[in-house]
Amino acid sequence: MYLKSLQLSNFRKFGTKRNIIEFVDSKETLQQDINIASATTLIVGKNNSGKTTITKALEILQSPSPKFHANDFNFSYLNRLLAEYIKDNFDDTPTLTFKLIIGFDKNIKTDLVTNIFPFMTIENTTGSTEQSFEINIQYEVEEKEAFKSNVNAVLEKYNNATKRHLLFQKFLDVINEAAFELIYLNSDNDPIEKSKFKLANLINVEHIRANKNISDTSLSETFNKIIKYKGELKDVDLDENIEKINEDITTEIKDFNDNAINNVLHTIEDSKRFEVRLSSDLTIEKLMKSLIKYEYTEQGLHIPEGQFGLGYANLMSIIGHLIDYIEKYPDEESNSKLNLIFIEEPEAFMHPQMQELFIKNINEAIKELLNDSPKKINTQIVITTHSAHILNSKIHTSNSFNNISYIATPNNEANVVNLHDDTIITSEEDPDKKVNDLKFIKKHIKFKVSDMFFADAVIFVEGVTEETLLSFYINNNESLGLNKYYIAIFNINGAHGLVYHDLIKLLKIPTIVITDLDIKRTDEEKRAENPKKEDNKDPEYVQITSLRDRITTNATIKKYKGNDEIFGIEDYFEDENLYITYQSEQLEGYYATSLEEALILQNFNNEILNHVIQEVKPNIYKEIVGNPIDKKMLSNNSYKLQKKLSSSKSDFANWLLYYLSIEDDTTKHPELPNYIKSALDWLKIKLTPVNDGE
Repeated sequence: MYLKSLQLSNFRKFGTKRNIIEFVDSKETLQQDINIASATTLIVGKNNSGKTTITKALEILQSPSPKFHANDFNFSYLNRLLAEYIKDNFDDTPTLTFKLIIGFDKNIKTDLVTNIFPFMTIENTTGSTEQSFEINIQYEVEEKEAFKSNVNAVLEKYNNATKRHLLFQKFLDVINEAAFELIYLNSDNDPIEKSKFKLANLINVEHIRANKNISDTSLSETFNKIIKYKGELKDVDLDENIEKINEDITTEIKDFNDNAINNVLHTIEDSKRFEVRLSSDLTIEKLMKSLIKYEYTEQGLHIPEGQFGLGYANLMSIIGHLIDYIEKYPDEESNSKLNLIFIEEPEAFMHPQMQELFIKNINEAIKELLNDSPKKINTQIVITTHSAHILNSKIHTSNSFNNISYIATPNNEANVVNLHDDTIITSEEDPDKKVNDLKFIKKHIKFKVSDMFFADAVIFVEGVTEETLLSFYINNNESLGLNKYYIAIFNINGAHGLVYHDLIKLLKIPTIVITDLDIKRTDEEKRAENPKKEDNKDPEYVQITSLRDRITTNATIKKYKGNDEIFGIEDYFEDENLYITYQSEQLEGYYATSLEEALILQNFNNEILNHVIQEVKPNIYKEIVGNPIDKKMLSNNSYKLQKKLSSSKSDFANWLLYYLSIEDDTTKHPELPNYIKSALDWLKIKLTPVNDGE
């Protein structure tokens, strides 16, 4: 039995859309041949996106007496309800709803059937071996008339100009004071009698929280648990020895007890009415706690555990917690419950390389620690993280995007995207290319691109100049306001970047793709650029003055335009959260085909740009501008300069960054071309929060 999915409606950051978390099927058990990577659900997202909310919901629901508070309701939802109550519309009362889809195998005969019987239907008893059923849960107001009366009392007192700022808080107070009931319903929305079912009988949630409080004894405590459960002391009869020690100590302190303590007490109280008895209370647990001293050896020196690396201590703490959980689990209940282990933000204190290897490390550790244990527990492991390295660890160790749930919070509401290999690439008609593109993403995403999952926005560029300069312009343009966001910039070839577009649209992250117009040159123009030696001609670089009859070689533009013709091309393409921009504007009578050329056409008079070109290509610069200097000649030879700079783009970008950095007067900086400025303006709009009332 396993949890297939959980739907949370109006709970904290979750609304009523994109609110389903999918979990990996528990085909694996915690035993020596477990593969943590493939048996783990990974929930990723930025801080405060709602990752821990999922754990909290299940913890409350499976508790003996589930109780939610006003702060557990989605505030946007409560504001909408309050607006209706002000209009005297009380059709709805505050309600939290949860839906659990539970999968099971009919061939497994366990006492689980007694737990799930109220939810079984005819469909569950016939058909294939793999089945599932729904558990619908509603947490709703029990006395609706009393609730309405209390809300009206608050409205009468606080729904006015002088006290309206207190209205919502007083509404929350009404919710906190109201009586709620938890109702279970089956897939037909028929209520289940409370006496016949409790979620606590079906689900067990173990929460391993981020260990941000590593102490000087954390490792000793962890290893004590492991040693105890591994049975390293099984041949030592401690019980009899401890009894003897307790007797000896008690006897030894009897005289002190009688002659010192009780004699004093008996001077103020009758001995028949009052007496103190001291006795030894040594136990195995107390002995183990003080028995093990952990040290590590470094170049022959014994270093105390308090000086051990926090990352390693945290990793061992997680492993110890897992072993403690597994070994304490009763043998007879190995399949009697659906067991969920949530590991929260394991990356605490871990350096990037350790995070990258986290899943592999913990997998190997559990194998080693449990290699002699016959115990098998039907368990699902869920890791919540905001580490790009752990995300990489999951993808590469399992070789899959499956069972990764991404949570974003546009307009402060949780939106869940459940990733699968077959949704990462959807637009390819060629099955072989689809397979190869998926392999490429799995490998390539490791190189920083996984940061997109934790970014506010993404910019894909094709060259080192764009990558180097965009960060500077974004961070130093206060009026644009984008420097308040985390914007990830990735340098990736246009054709390869196209592979990411389905994933970008899935994640709903605002994304700019800055690409080049890539105008195809005629055969005659190519020959003019590359004359044969015997022709004894200098290369001729033709400036593009018209797009008529021109085509592009750019794969991204061809995809979104539908063909390769670029005459009359739109200024940009917009596809949901995706904005594709390129050099569509004519500058100084010419069309640029790269950022370098566009910068030259836009800023041929700019002193900084002239310094940079002169620094990188002094002879070409002198040849073009002549003597006396005519900077206008830079624009008339922009394509020639682009070609000459093609082998020195990194130098061009770095020198430009250098001069930008030392010039504090931003009015003297070269301007970004309009096609990039327009894209950044679009991004600003996308990142601006939208209020509910707008």
